[in-house]
Amino acid sequence: MPGRTFAFGDVHGELAAVRTVLARLPPLRADDTLVFVGDYLDRGPQSAQVVELLRRELPASVPARVVTLMGNHEDAWLRVRRTGWPQYVVPVDNGCLATYRSFAGGPVPAKGEFPANDELLAMLEGDFFPKDVAEWMAALPAYHEDEHAIYVHAGLPRKGDRWAHPSELDHPAPLLWLRDLDFVRHYRGKLVVFGHTATAMLPQELSHYTVHDPTDMFGGEFLIGLDTRCGHEGGFLTAVELPSLDVYESR
Repeated sequence: MPGRTFAFGDVHGELAAVRTVLARLPPLRADDTLVFVGDYLDRGPQSAQVVELLRRELPASVPARVVTLMGNHEDAWLRVRRTGWPQYVVPVDNGCLATYRSFAGGPVPAKGEFPANDELLAMLEGDFFPKDVAEWMAALPAYHEDEHAIYVHAGLPRKGDRWAHPSELDHPAPLLWLRDLDFVRHYRGKLVVFGHTATAMLPQELSHYTVHDPTDMFGGEFLIGLDTRCGHEGGFLTAVELPSLDVYESR
């Protein structure tokens, strides 16, 4: 019998939410897997601490395997470090100041707060990430697959008249950045678990899970959406257990 998989949605710097959900899981076993679908950084106040938990503390403290996938926010910061990307760093809604201060030290940003000039310069370079953290981010895989599902951050793109398997892609960008309702409405195939697009933005008529509450997990026949806006006001973290479909929330 295959082990259980617990898949977690976008975290966005909310360390307390991760710890809350972890505490609500059943006792973990050596044949279990914890899969985090990316976006550990930005918006929430503790991006650095979330990374430390997922890189070191959690793998050392549970018998289960821990799989951390790349999200578009990790990919964006890697691009900032490689070539610069002010269009990502500057918009306040992306939450980059919170990430900078969590690593460099400083108060939690107030809502709508702009960085000071020296902070903005450091953010535009992206050099505030410790070398080992940057290397960890660069090595994050774009997908994971087991007996239960395919796990990606954003979704799967089309390849001709069918949906591409992640292994067929020459570049992982679609797996990290795709936001296409065609995928949500028309995908048929092995179960895909994803984050990235808030569940409230997904077509609720296709979800069989608490249809009265669009902020909850999106659960369709072929897709499970886990981005319940953790890191945003009113949002929370969601994890789903496979194959049982038991759901665990931080709220």
